[in-house]
Amino acid sequence: MHEAQLVRLNRIEGQIRGISKMIREGRYCVDILTQIRSASNALARVQENIFKGHLESCVRDSLTGDDPLDRGAKVDEVLELLSKFR
Repeated sequence: MHEAQLVRLNRIEGQIRGISKMIREGRYCVDILTQIRSASNALARVQENIFKGHLESCVRDSLTGDDPLDRGAKVDEVLELLSKFR
């Protein structure tokens, strides 16, 4: 389910190593900050994709299931996640 995100995470891991190298080499601060922003944005896309997958599978299954306690728990879980993403 999350295999595509592993590819992205491997790319981000490379970006982070590159940022570390830039810092060790004493590169220009603006260039380092630009790379940090790029890695942060890439990580945010991974987060969005995993959340979307969670909604499309785990949450959908709970909401269409027969267990009202499970439905309520999933709704609470999604609300808590949304509050953390702000």
